[in-house]
Amino acid sequence: AGEQWCLIPSTYMNESGRSVASMVHFFKLSAESILVIHDELDLPLGQARFKQGGGHGGHNGVRDVMTALGSAQFWRLRLGIDRPAGGRSAHDHVLGVFGVAEREGFEHCVEEALATLPMLLAGQVQRAMHRLHSFAAD
Repeated sequence: AGEQWCLIPSTYMNESGRSVASMVHFFKLSAESILVIHDELDLPLGQARFKQGGGHGGHNGVRDVMTALGSAQFWRLRLGIDRPAGGRSAHDHVLGVFGVAEREGFEHCVEEALATLPMLLAGQVQRAMHRLHSFAAD
């Protein structure tokens, strides 16, 4: 499937589009060949989903990537962190620290997501999506 790179932007998350766009332009990549991994308030903690295209859902980092690329057609690996409970602000929730049980569930979800990446990178999109979307966090 060609060469593959992993980019960990050194910018603030809300400005990650600049780093992604630099890589895309330097290597002459298409938006459709990019996978952005991000947290997702609209998924329960420990659930992960692949998605291509769509909106930013209020995620400022995804919004910045969309703006920098001029496209929303990149792939996303959405890692569920759930909505905050008890009146806690989304900002505090996103920047907060998981408890032990939450962290274990999230780490198990990340491991399962990582296990599907070779399928996705090999072009076996439906197989990767089916495996990941069938995964249920314990």
